[in-house]
Amino acid sequence: MSEKSLPLPTYFIQRARKLGAKKASIISLKKVFTAEWVRRKCQYGCDGYGQHLTCPPFSPTPQETRRMLDEYKTALLIHCPSKWTDVKTIVSTLEREAFLSGYYKAFGMGSGPCSLCDKCDMEKGCTHPEEARPSMEACGIDVYQTARTAGYPIEVVHDYHSPQNYYGLLLLE
Repeated sequence: MSEKSLPLPTYFIQRARKLGAKKASIISLKKVFTAEWVRRKCQYGCDGYGQHLTCPPFSPTPQETRRMLDEYKTALLIHCPSKWTDVKTIVSTLEREAFLSGYYKAFGMGSGPCSLCDKCDMEKGCTHPEEARPSMEACGIDVYQTARTAGYPIEVVHDYHSPQNYYGLLLLE
């Protein structure tokens, strides 16, 4: 498929909204921030660390993520203020649609740990590789700085009653 016949990245903004995102926008990959401390927050703060094949230590390091980001031209930041599972579903759907549309390098990252299985089979490997994706934070992306720089709302969630904002990233090339 030639590049001229690819749908414009803006198509995926509209599609994300139709799938349930509150907002989606194209952002510069220079404004997707990676940091080592993000991975440490997973290691020393999340009970899912080492429990999911999409989480550290199995997910890409911040350095690997930065190198991967440098291989792309376009990023779509997706905002869902409801559930982290919503943004994962939207990212997975958009990644597949983008790939089938000719964006052969399309890759998505959601939010939070994978929830496709009750428990990951660490010996046999992932049973849902077509859907399972690491979260932005599992890959060392500073979601707070990335979202704020893009003009999106995000704050530390203090309790279950606090507003929650979940983000996903779709890389297109």
